[in-house]
Amino acid sequence: MFDIGWDEMLFTAIVAIVVIGPKDLPLALRTAGRWIGKIRRVSGHFRTGIETMIREAELEDMEKKWREQNAAIMQAHPMPAPAAELAEHAPTEPAPASAEAAVPAPATPADKA
Repeated sequence: MFDIGWDEMLFTAIVAIVVIGPKDLPLALRTAGRWIGKIRRVSGHFRTGIETMIREAELEDMEKKWREQNAAIMQAHPMPAPAAELAEHAPTEPAPASAEAAVPAPATPADKA
């Protein structure tokens, strides 16, 4: 990330020992570690928020394109009117005059002979 070599890390460690002192160095490293952890968490949260906003913007763009394509398809292939659709599927036989004519009478023993 920062492209720090071993010689630079060794030099930084020696300066830290001289400036901070060997007695307080573990506490200083612990504090620095906590700060680095906080910075990473905040930057991760920020990055996640930005990625979410980008994803939502992309979804909105895609939905807009889909709506436009759907409108173009609907204009190219219009739906038939409901009355015309009902007329196409209407039965060709005329409806019976009464409900009795629609239901056949049950067979009786006299009818079988």
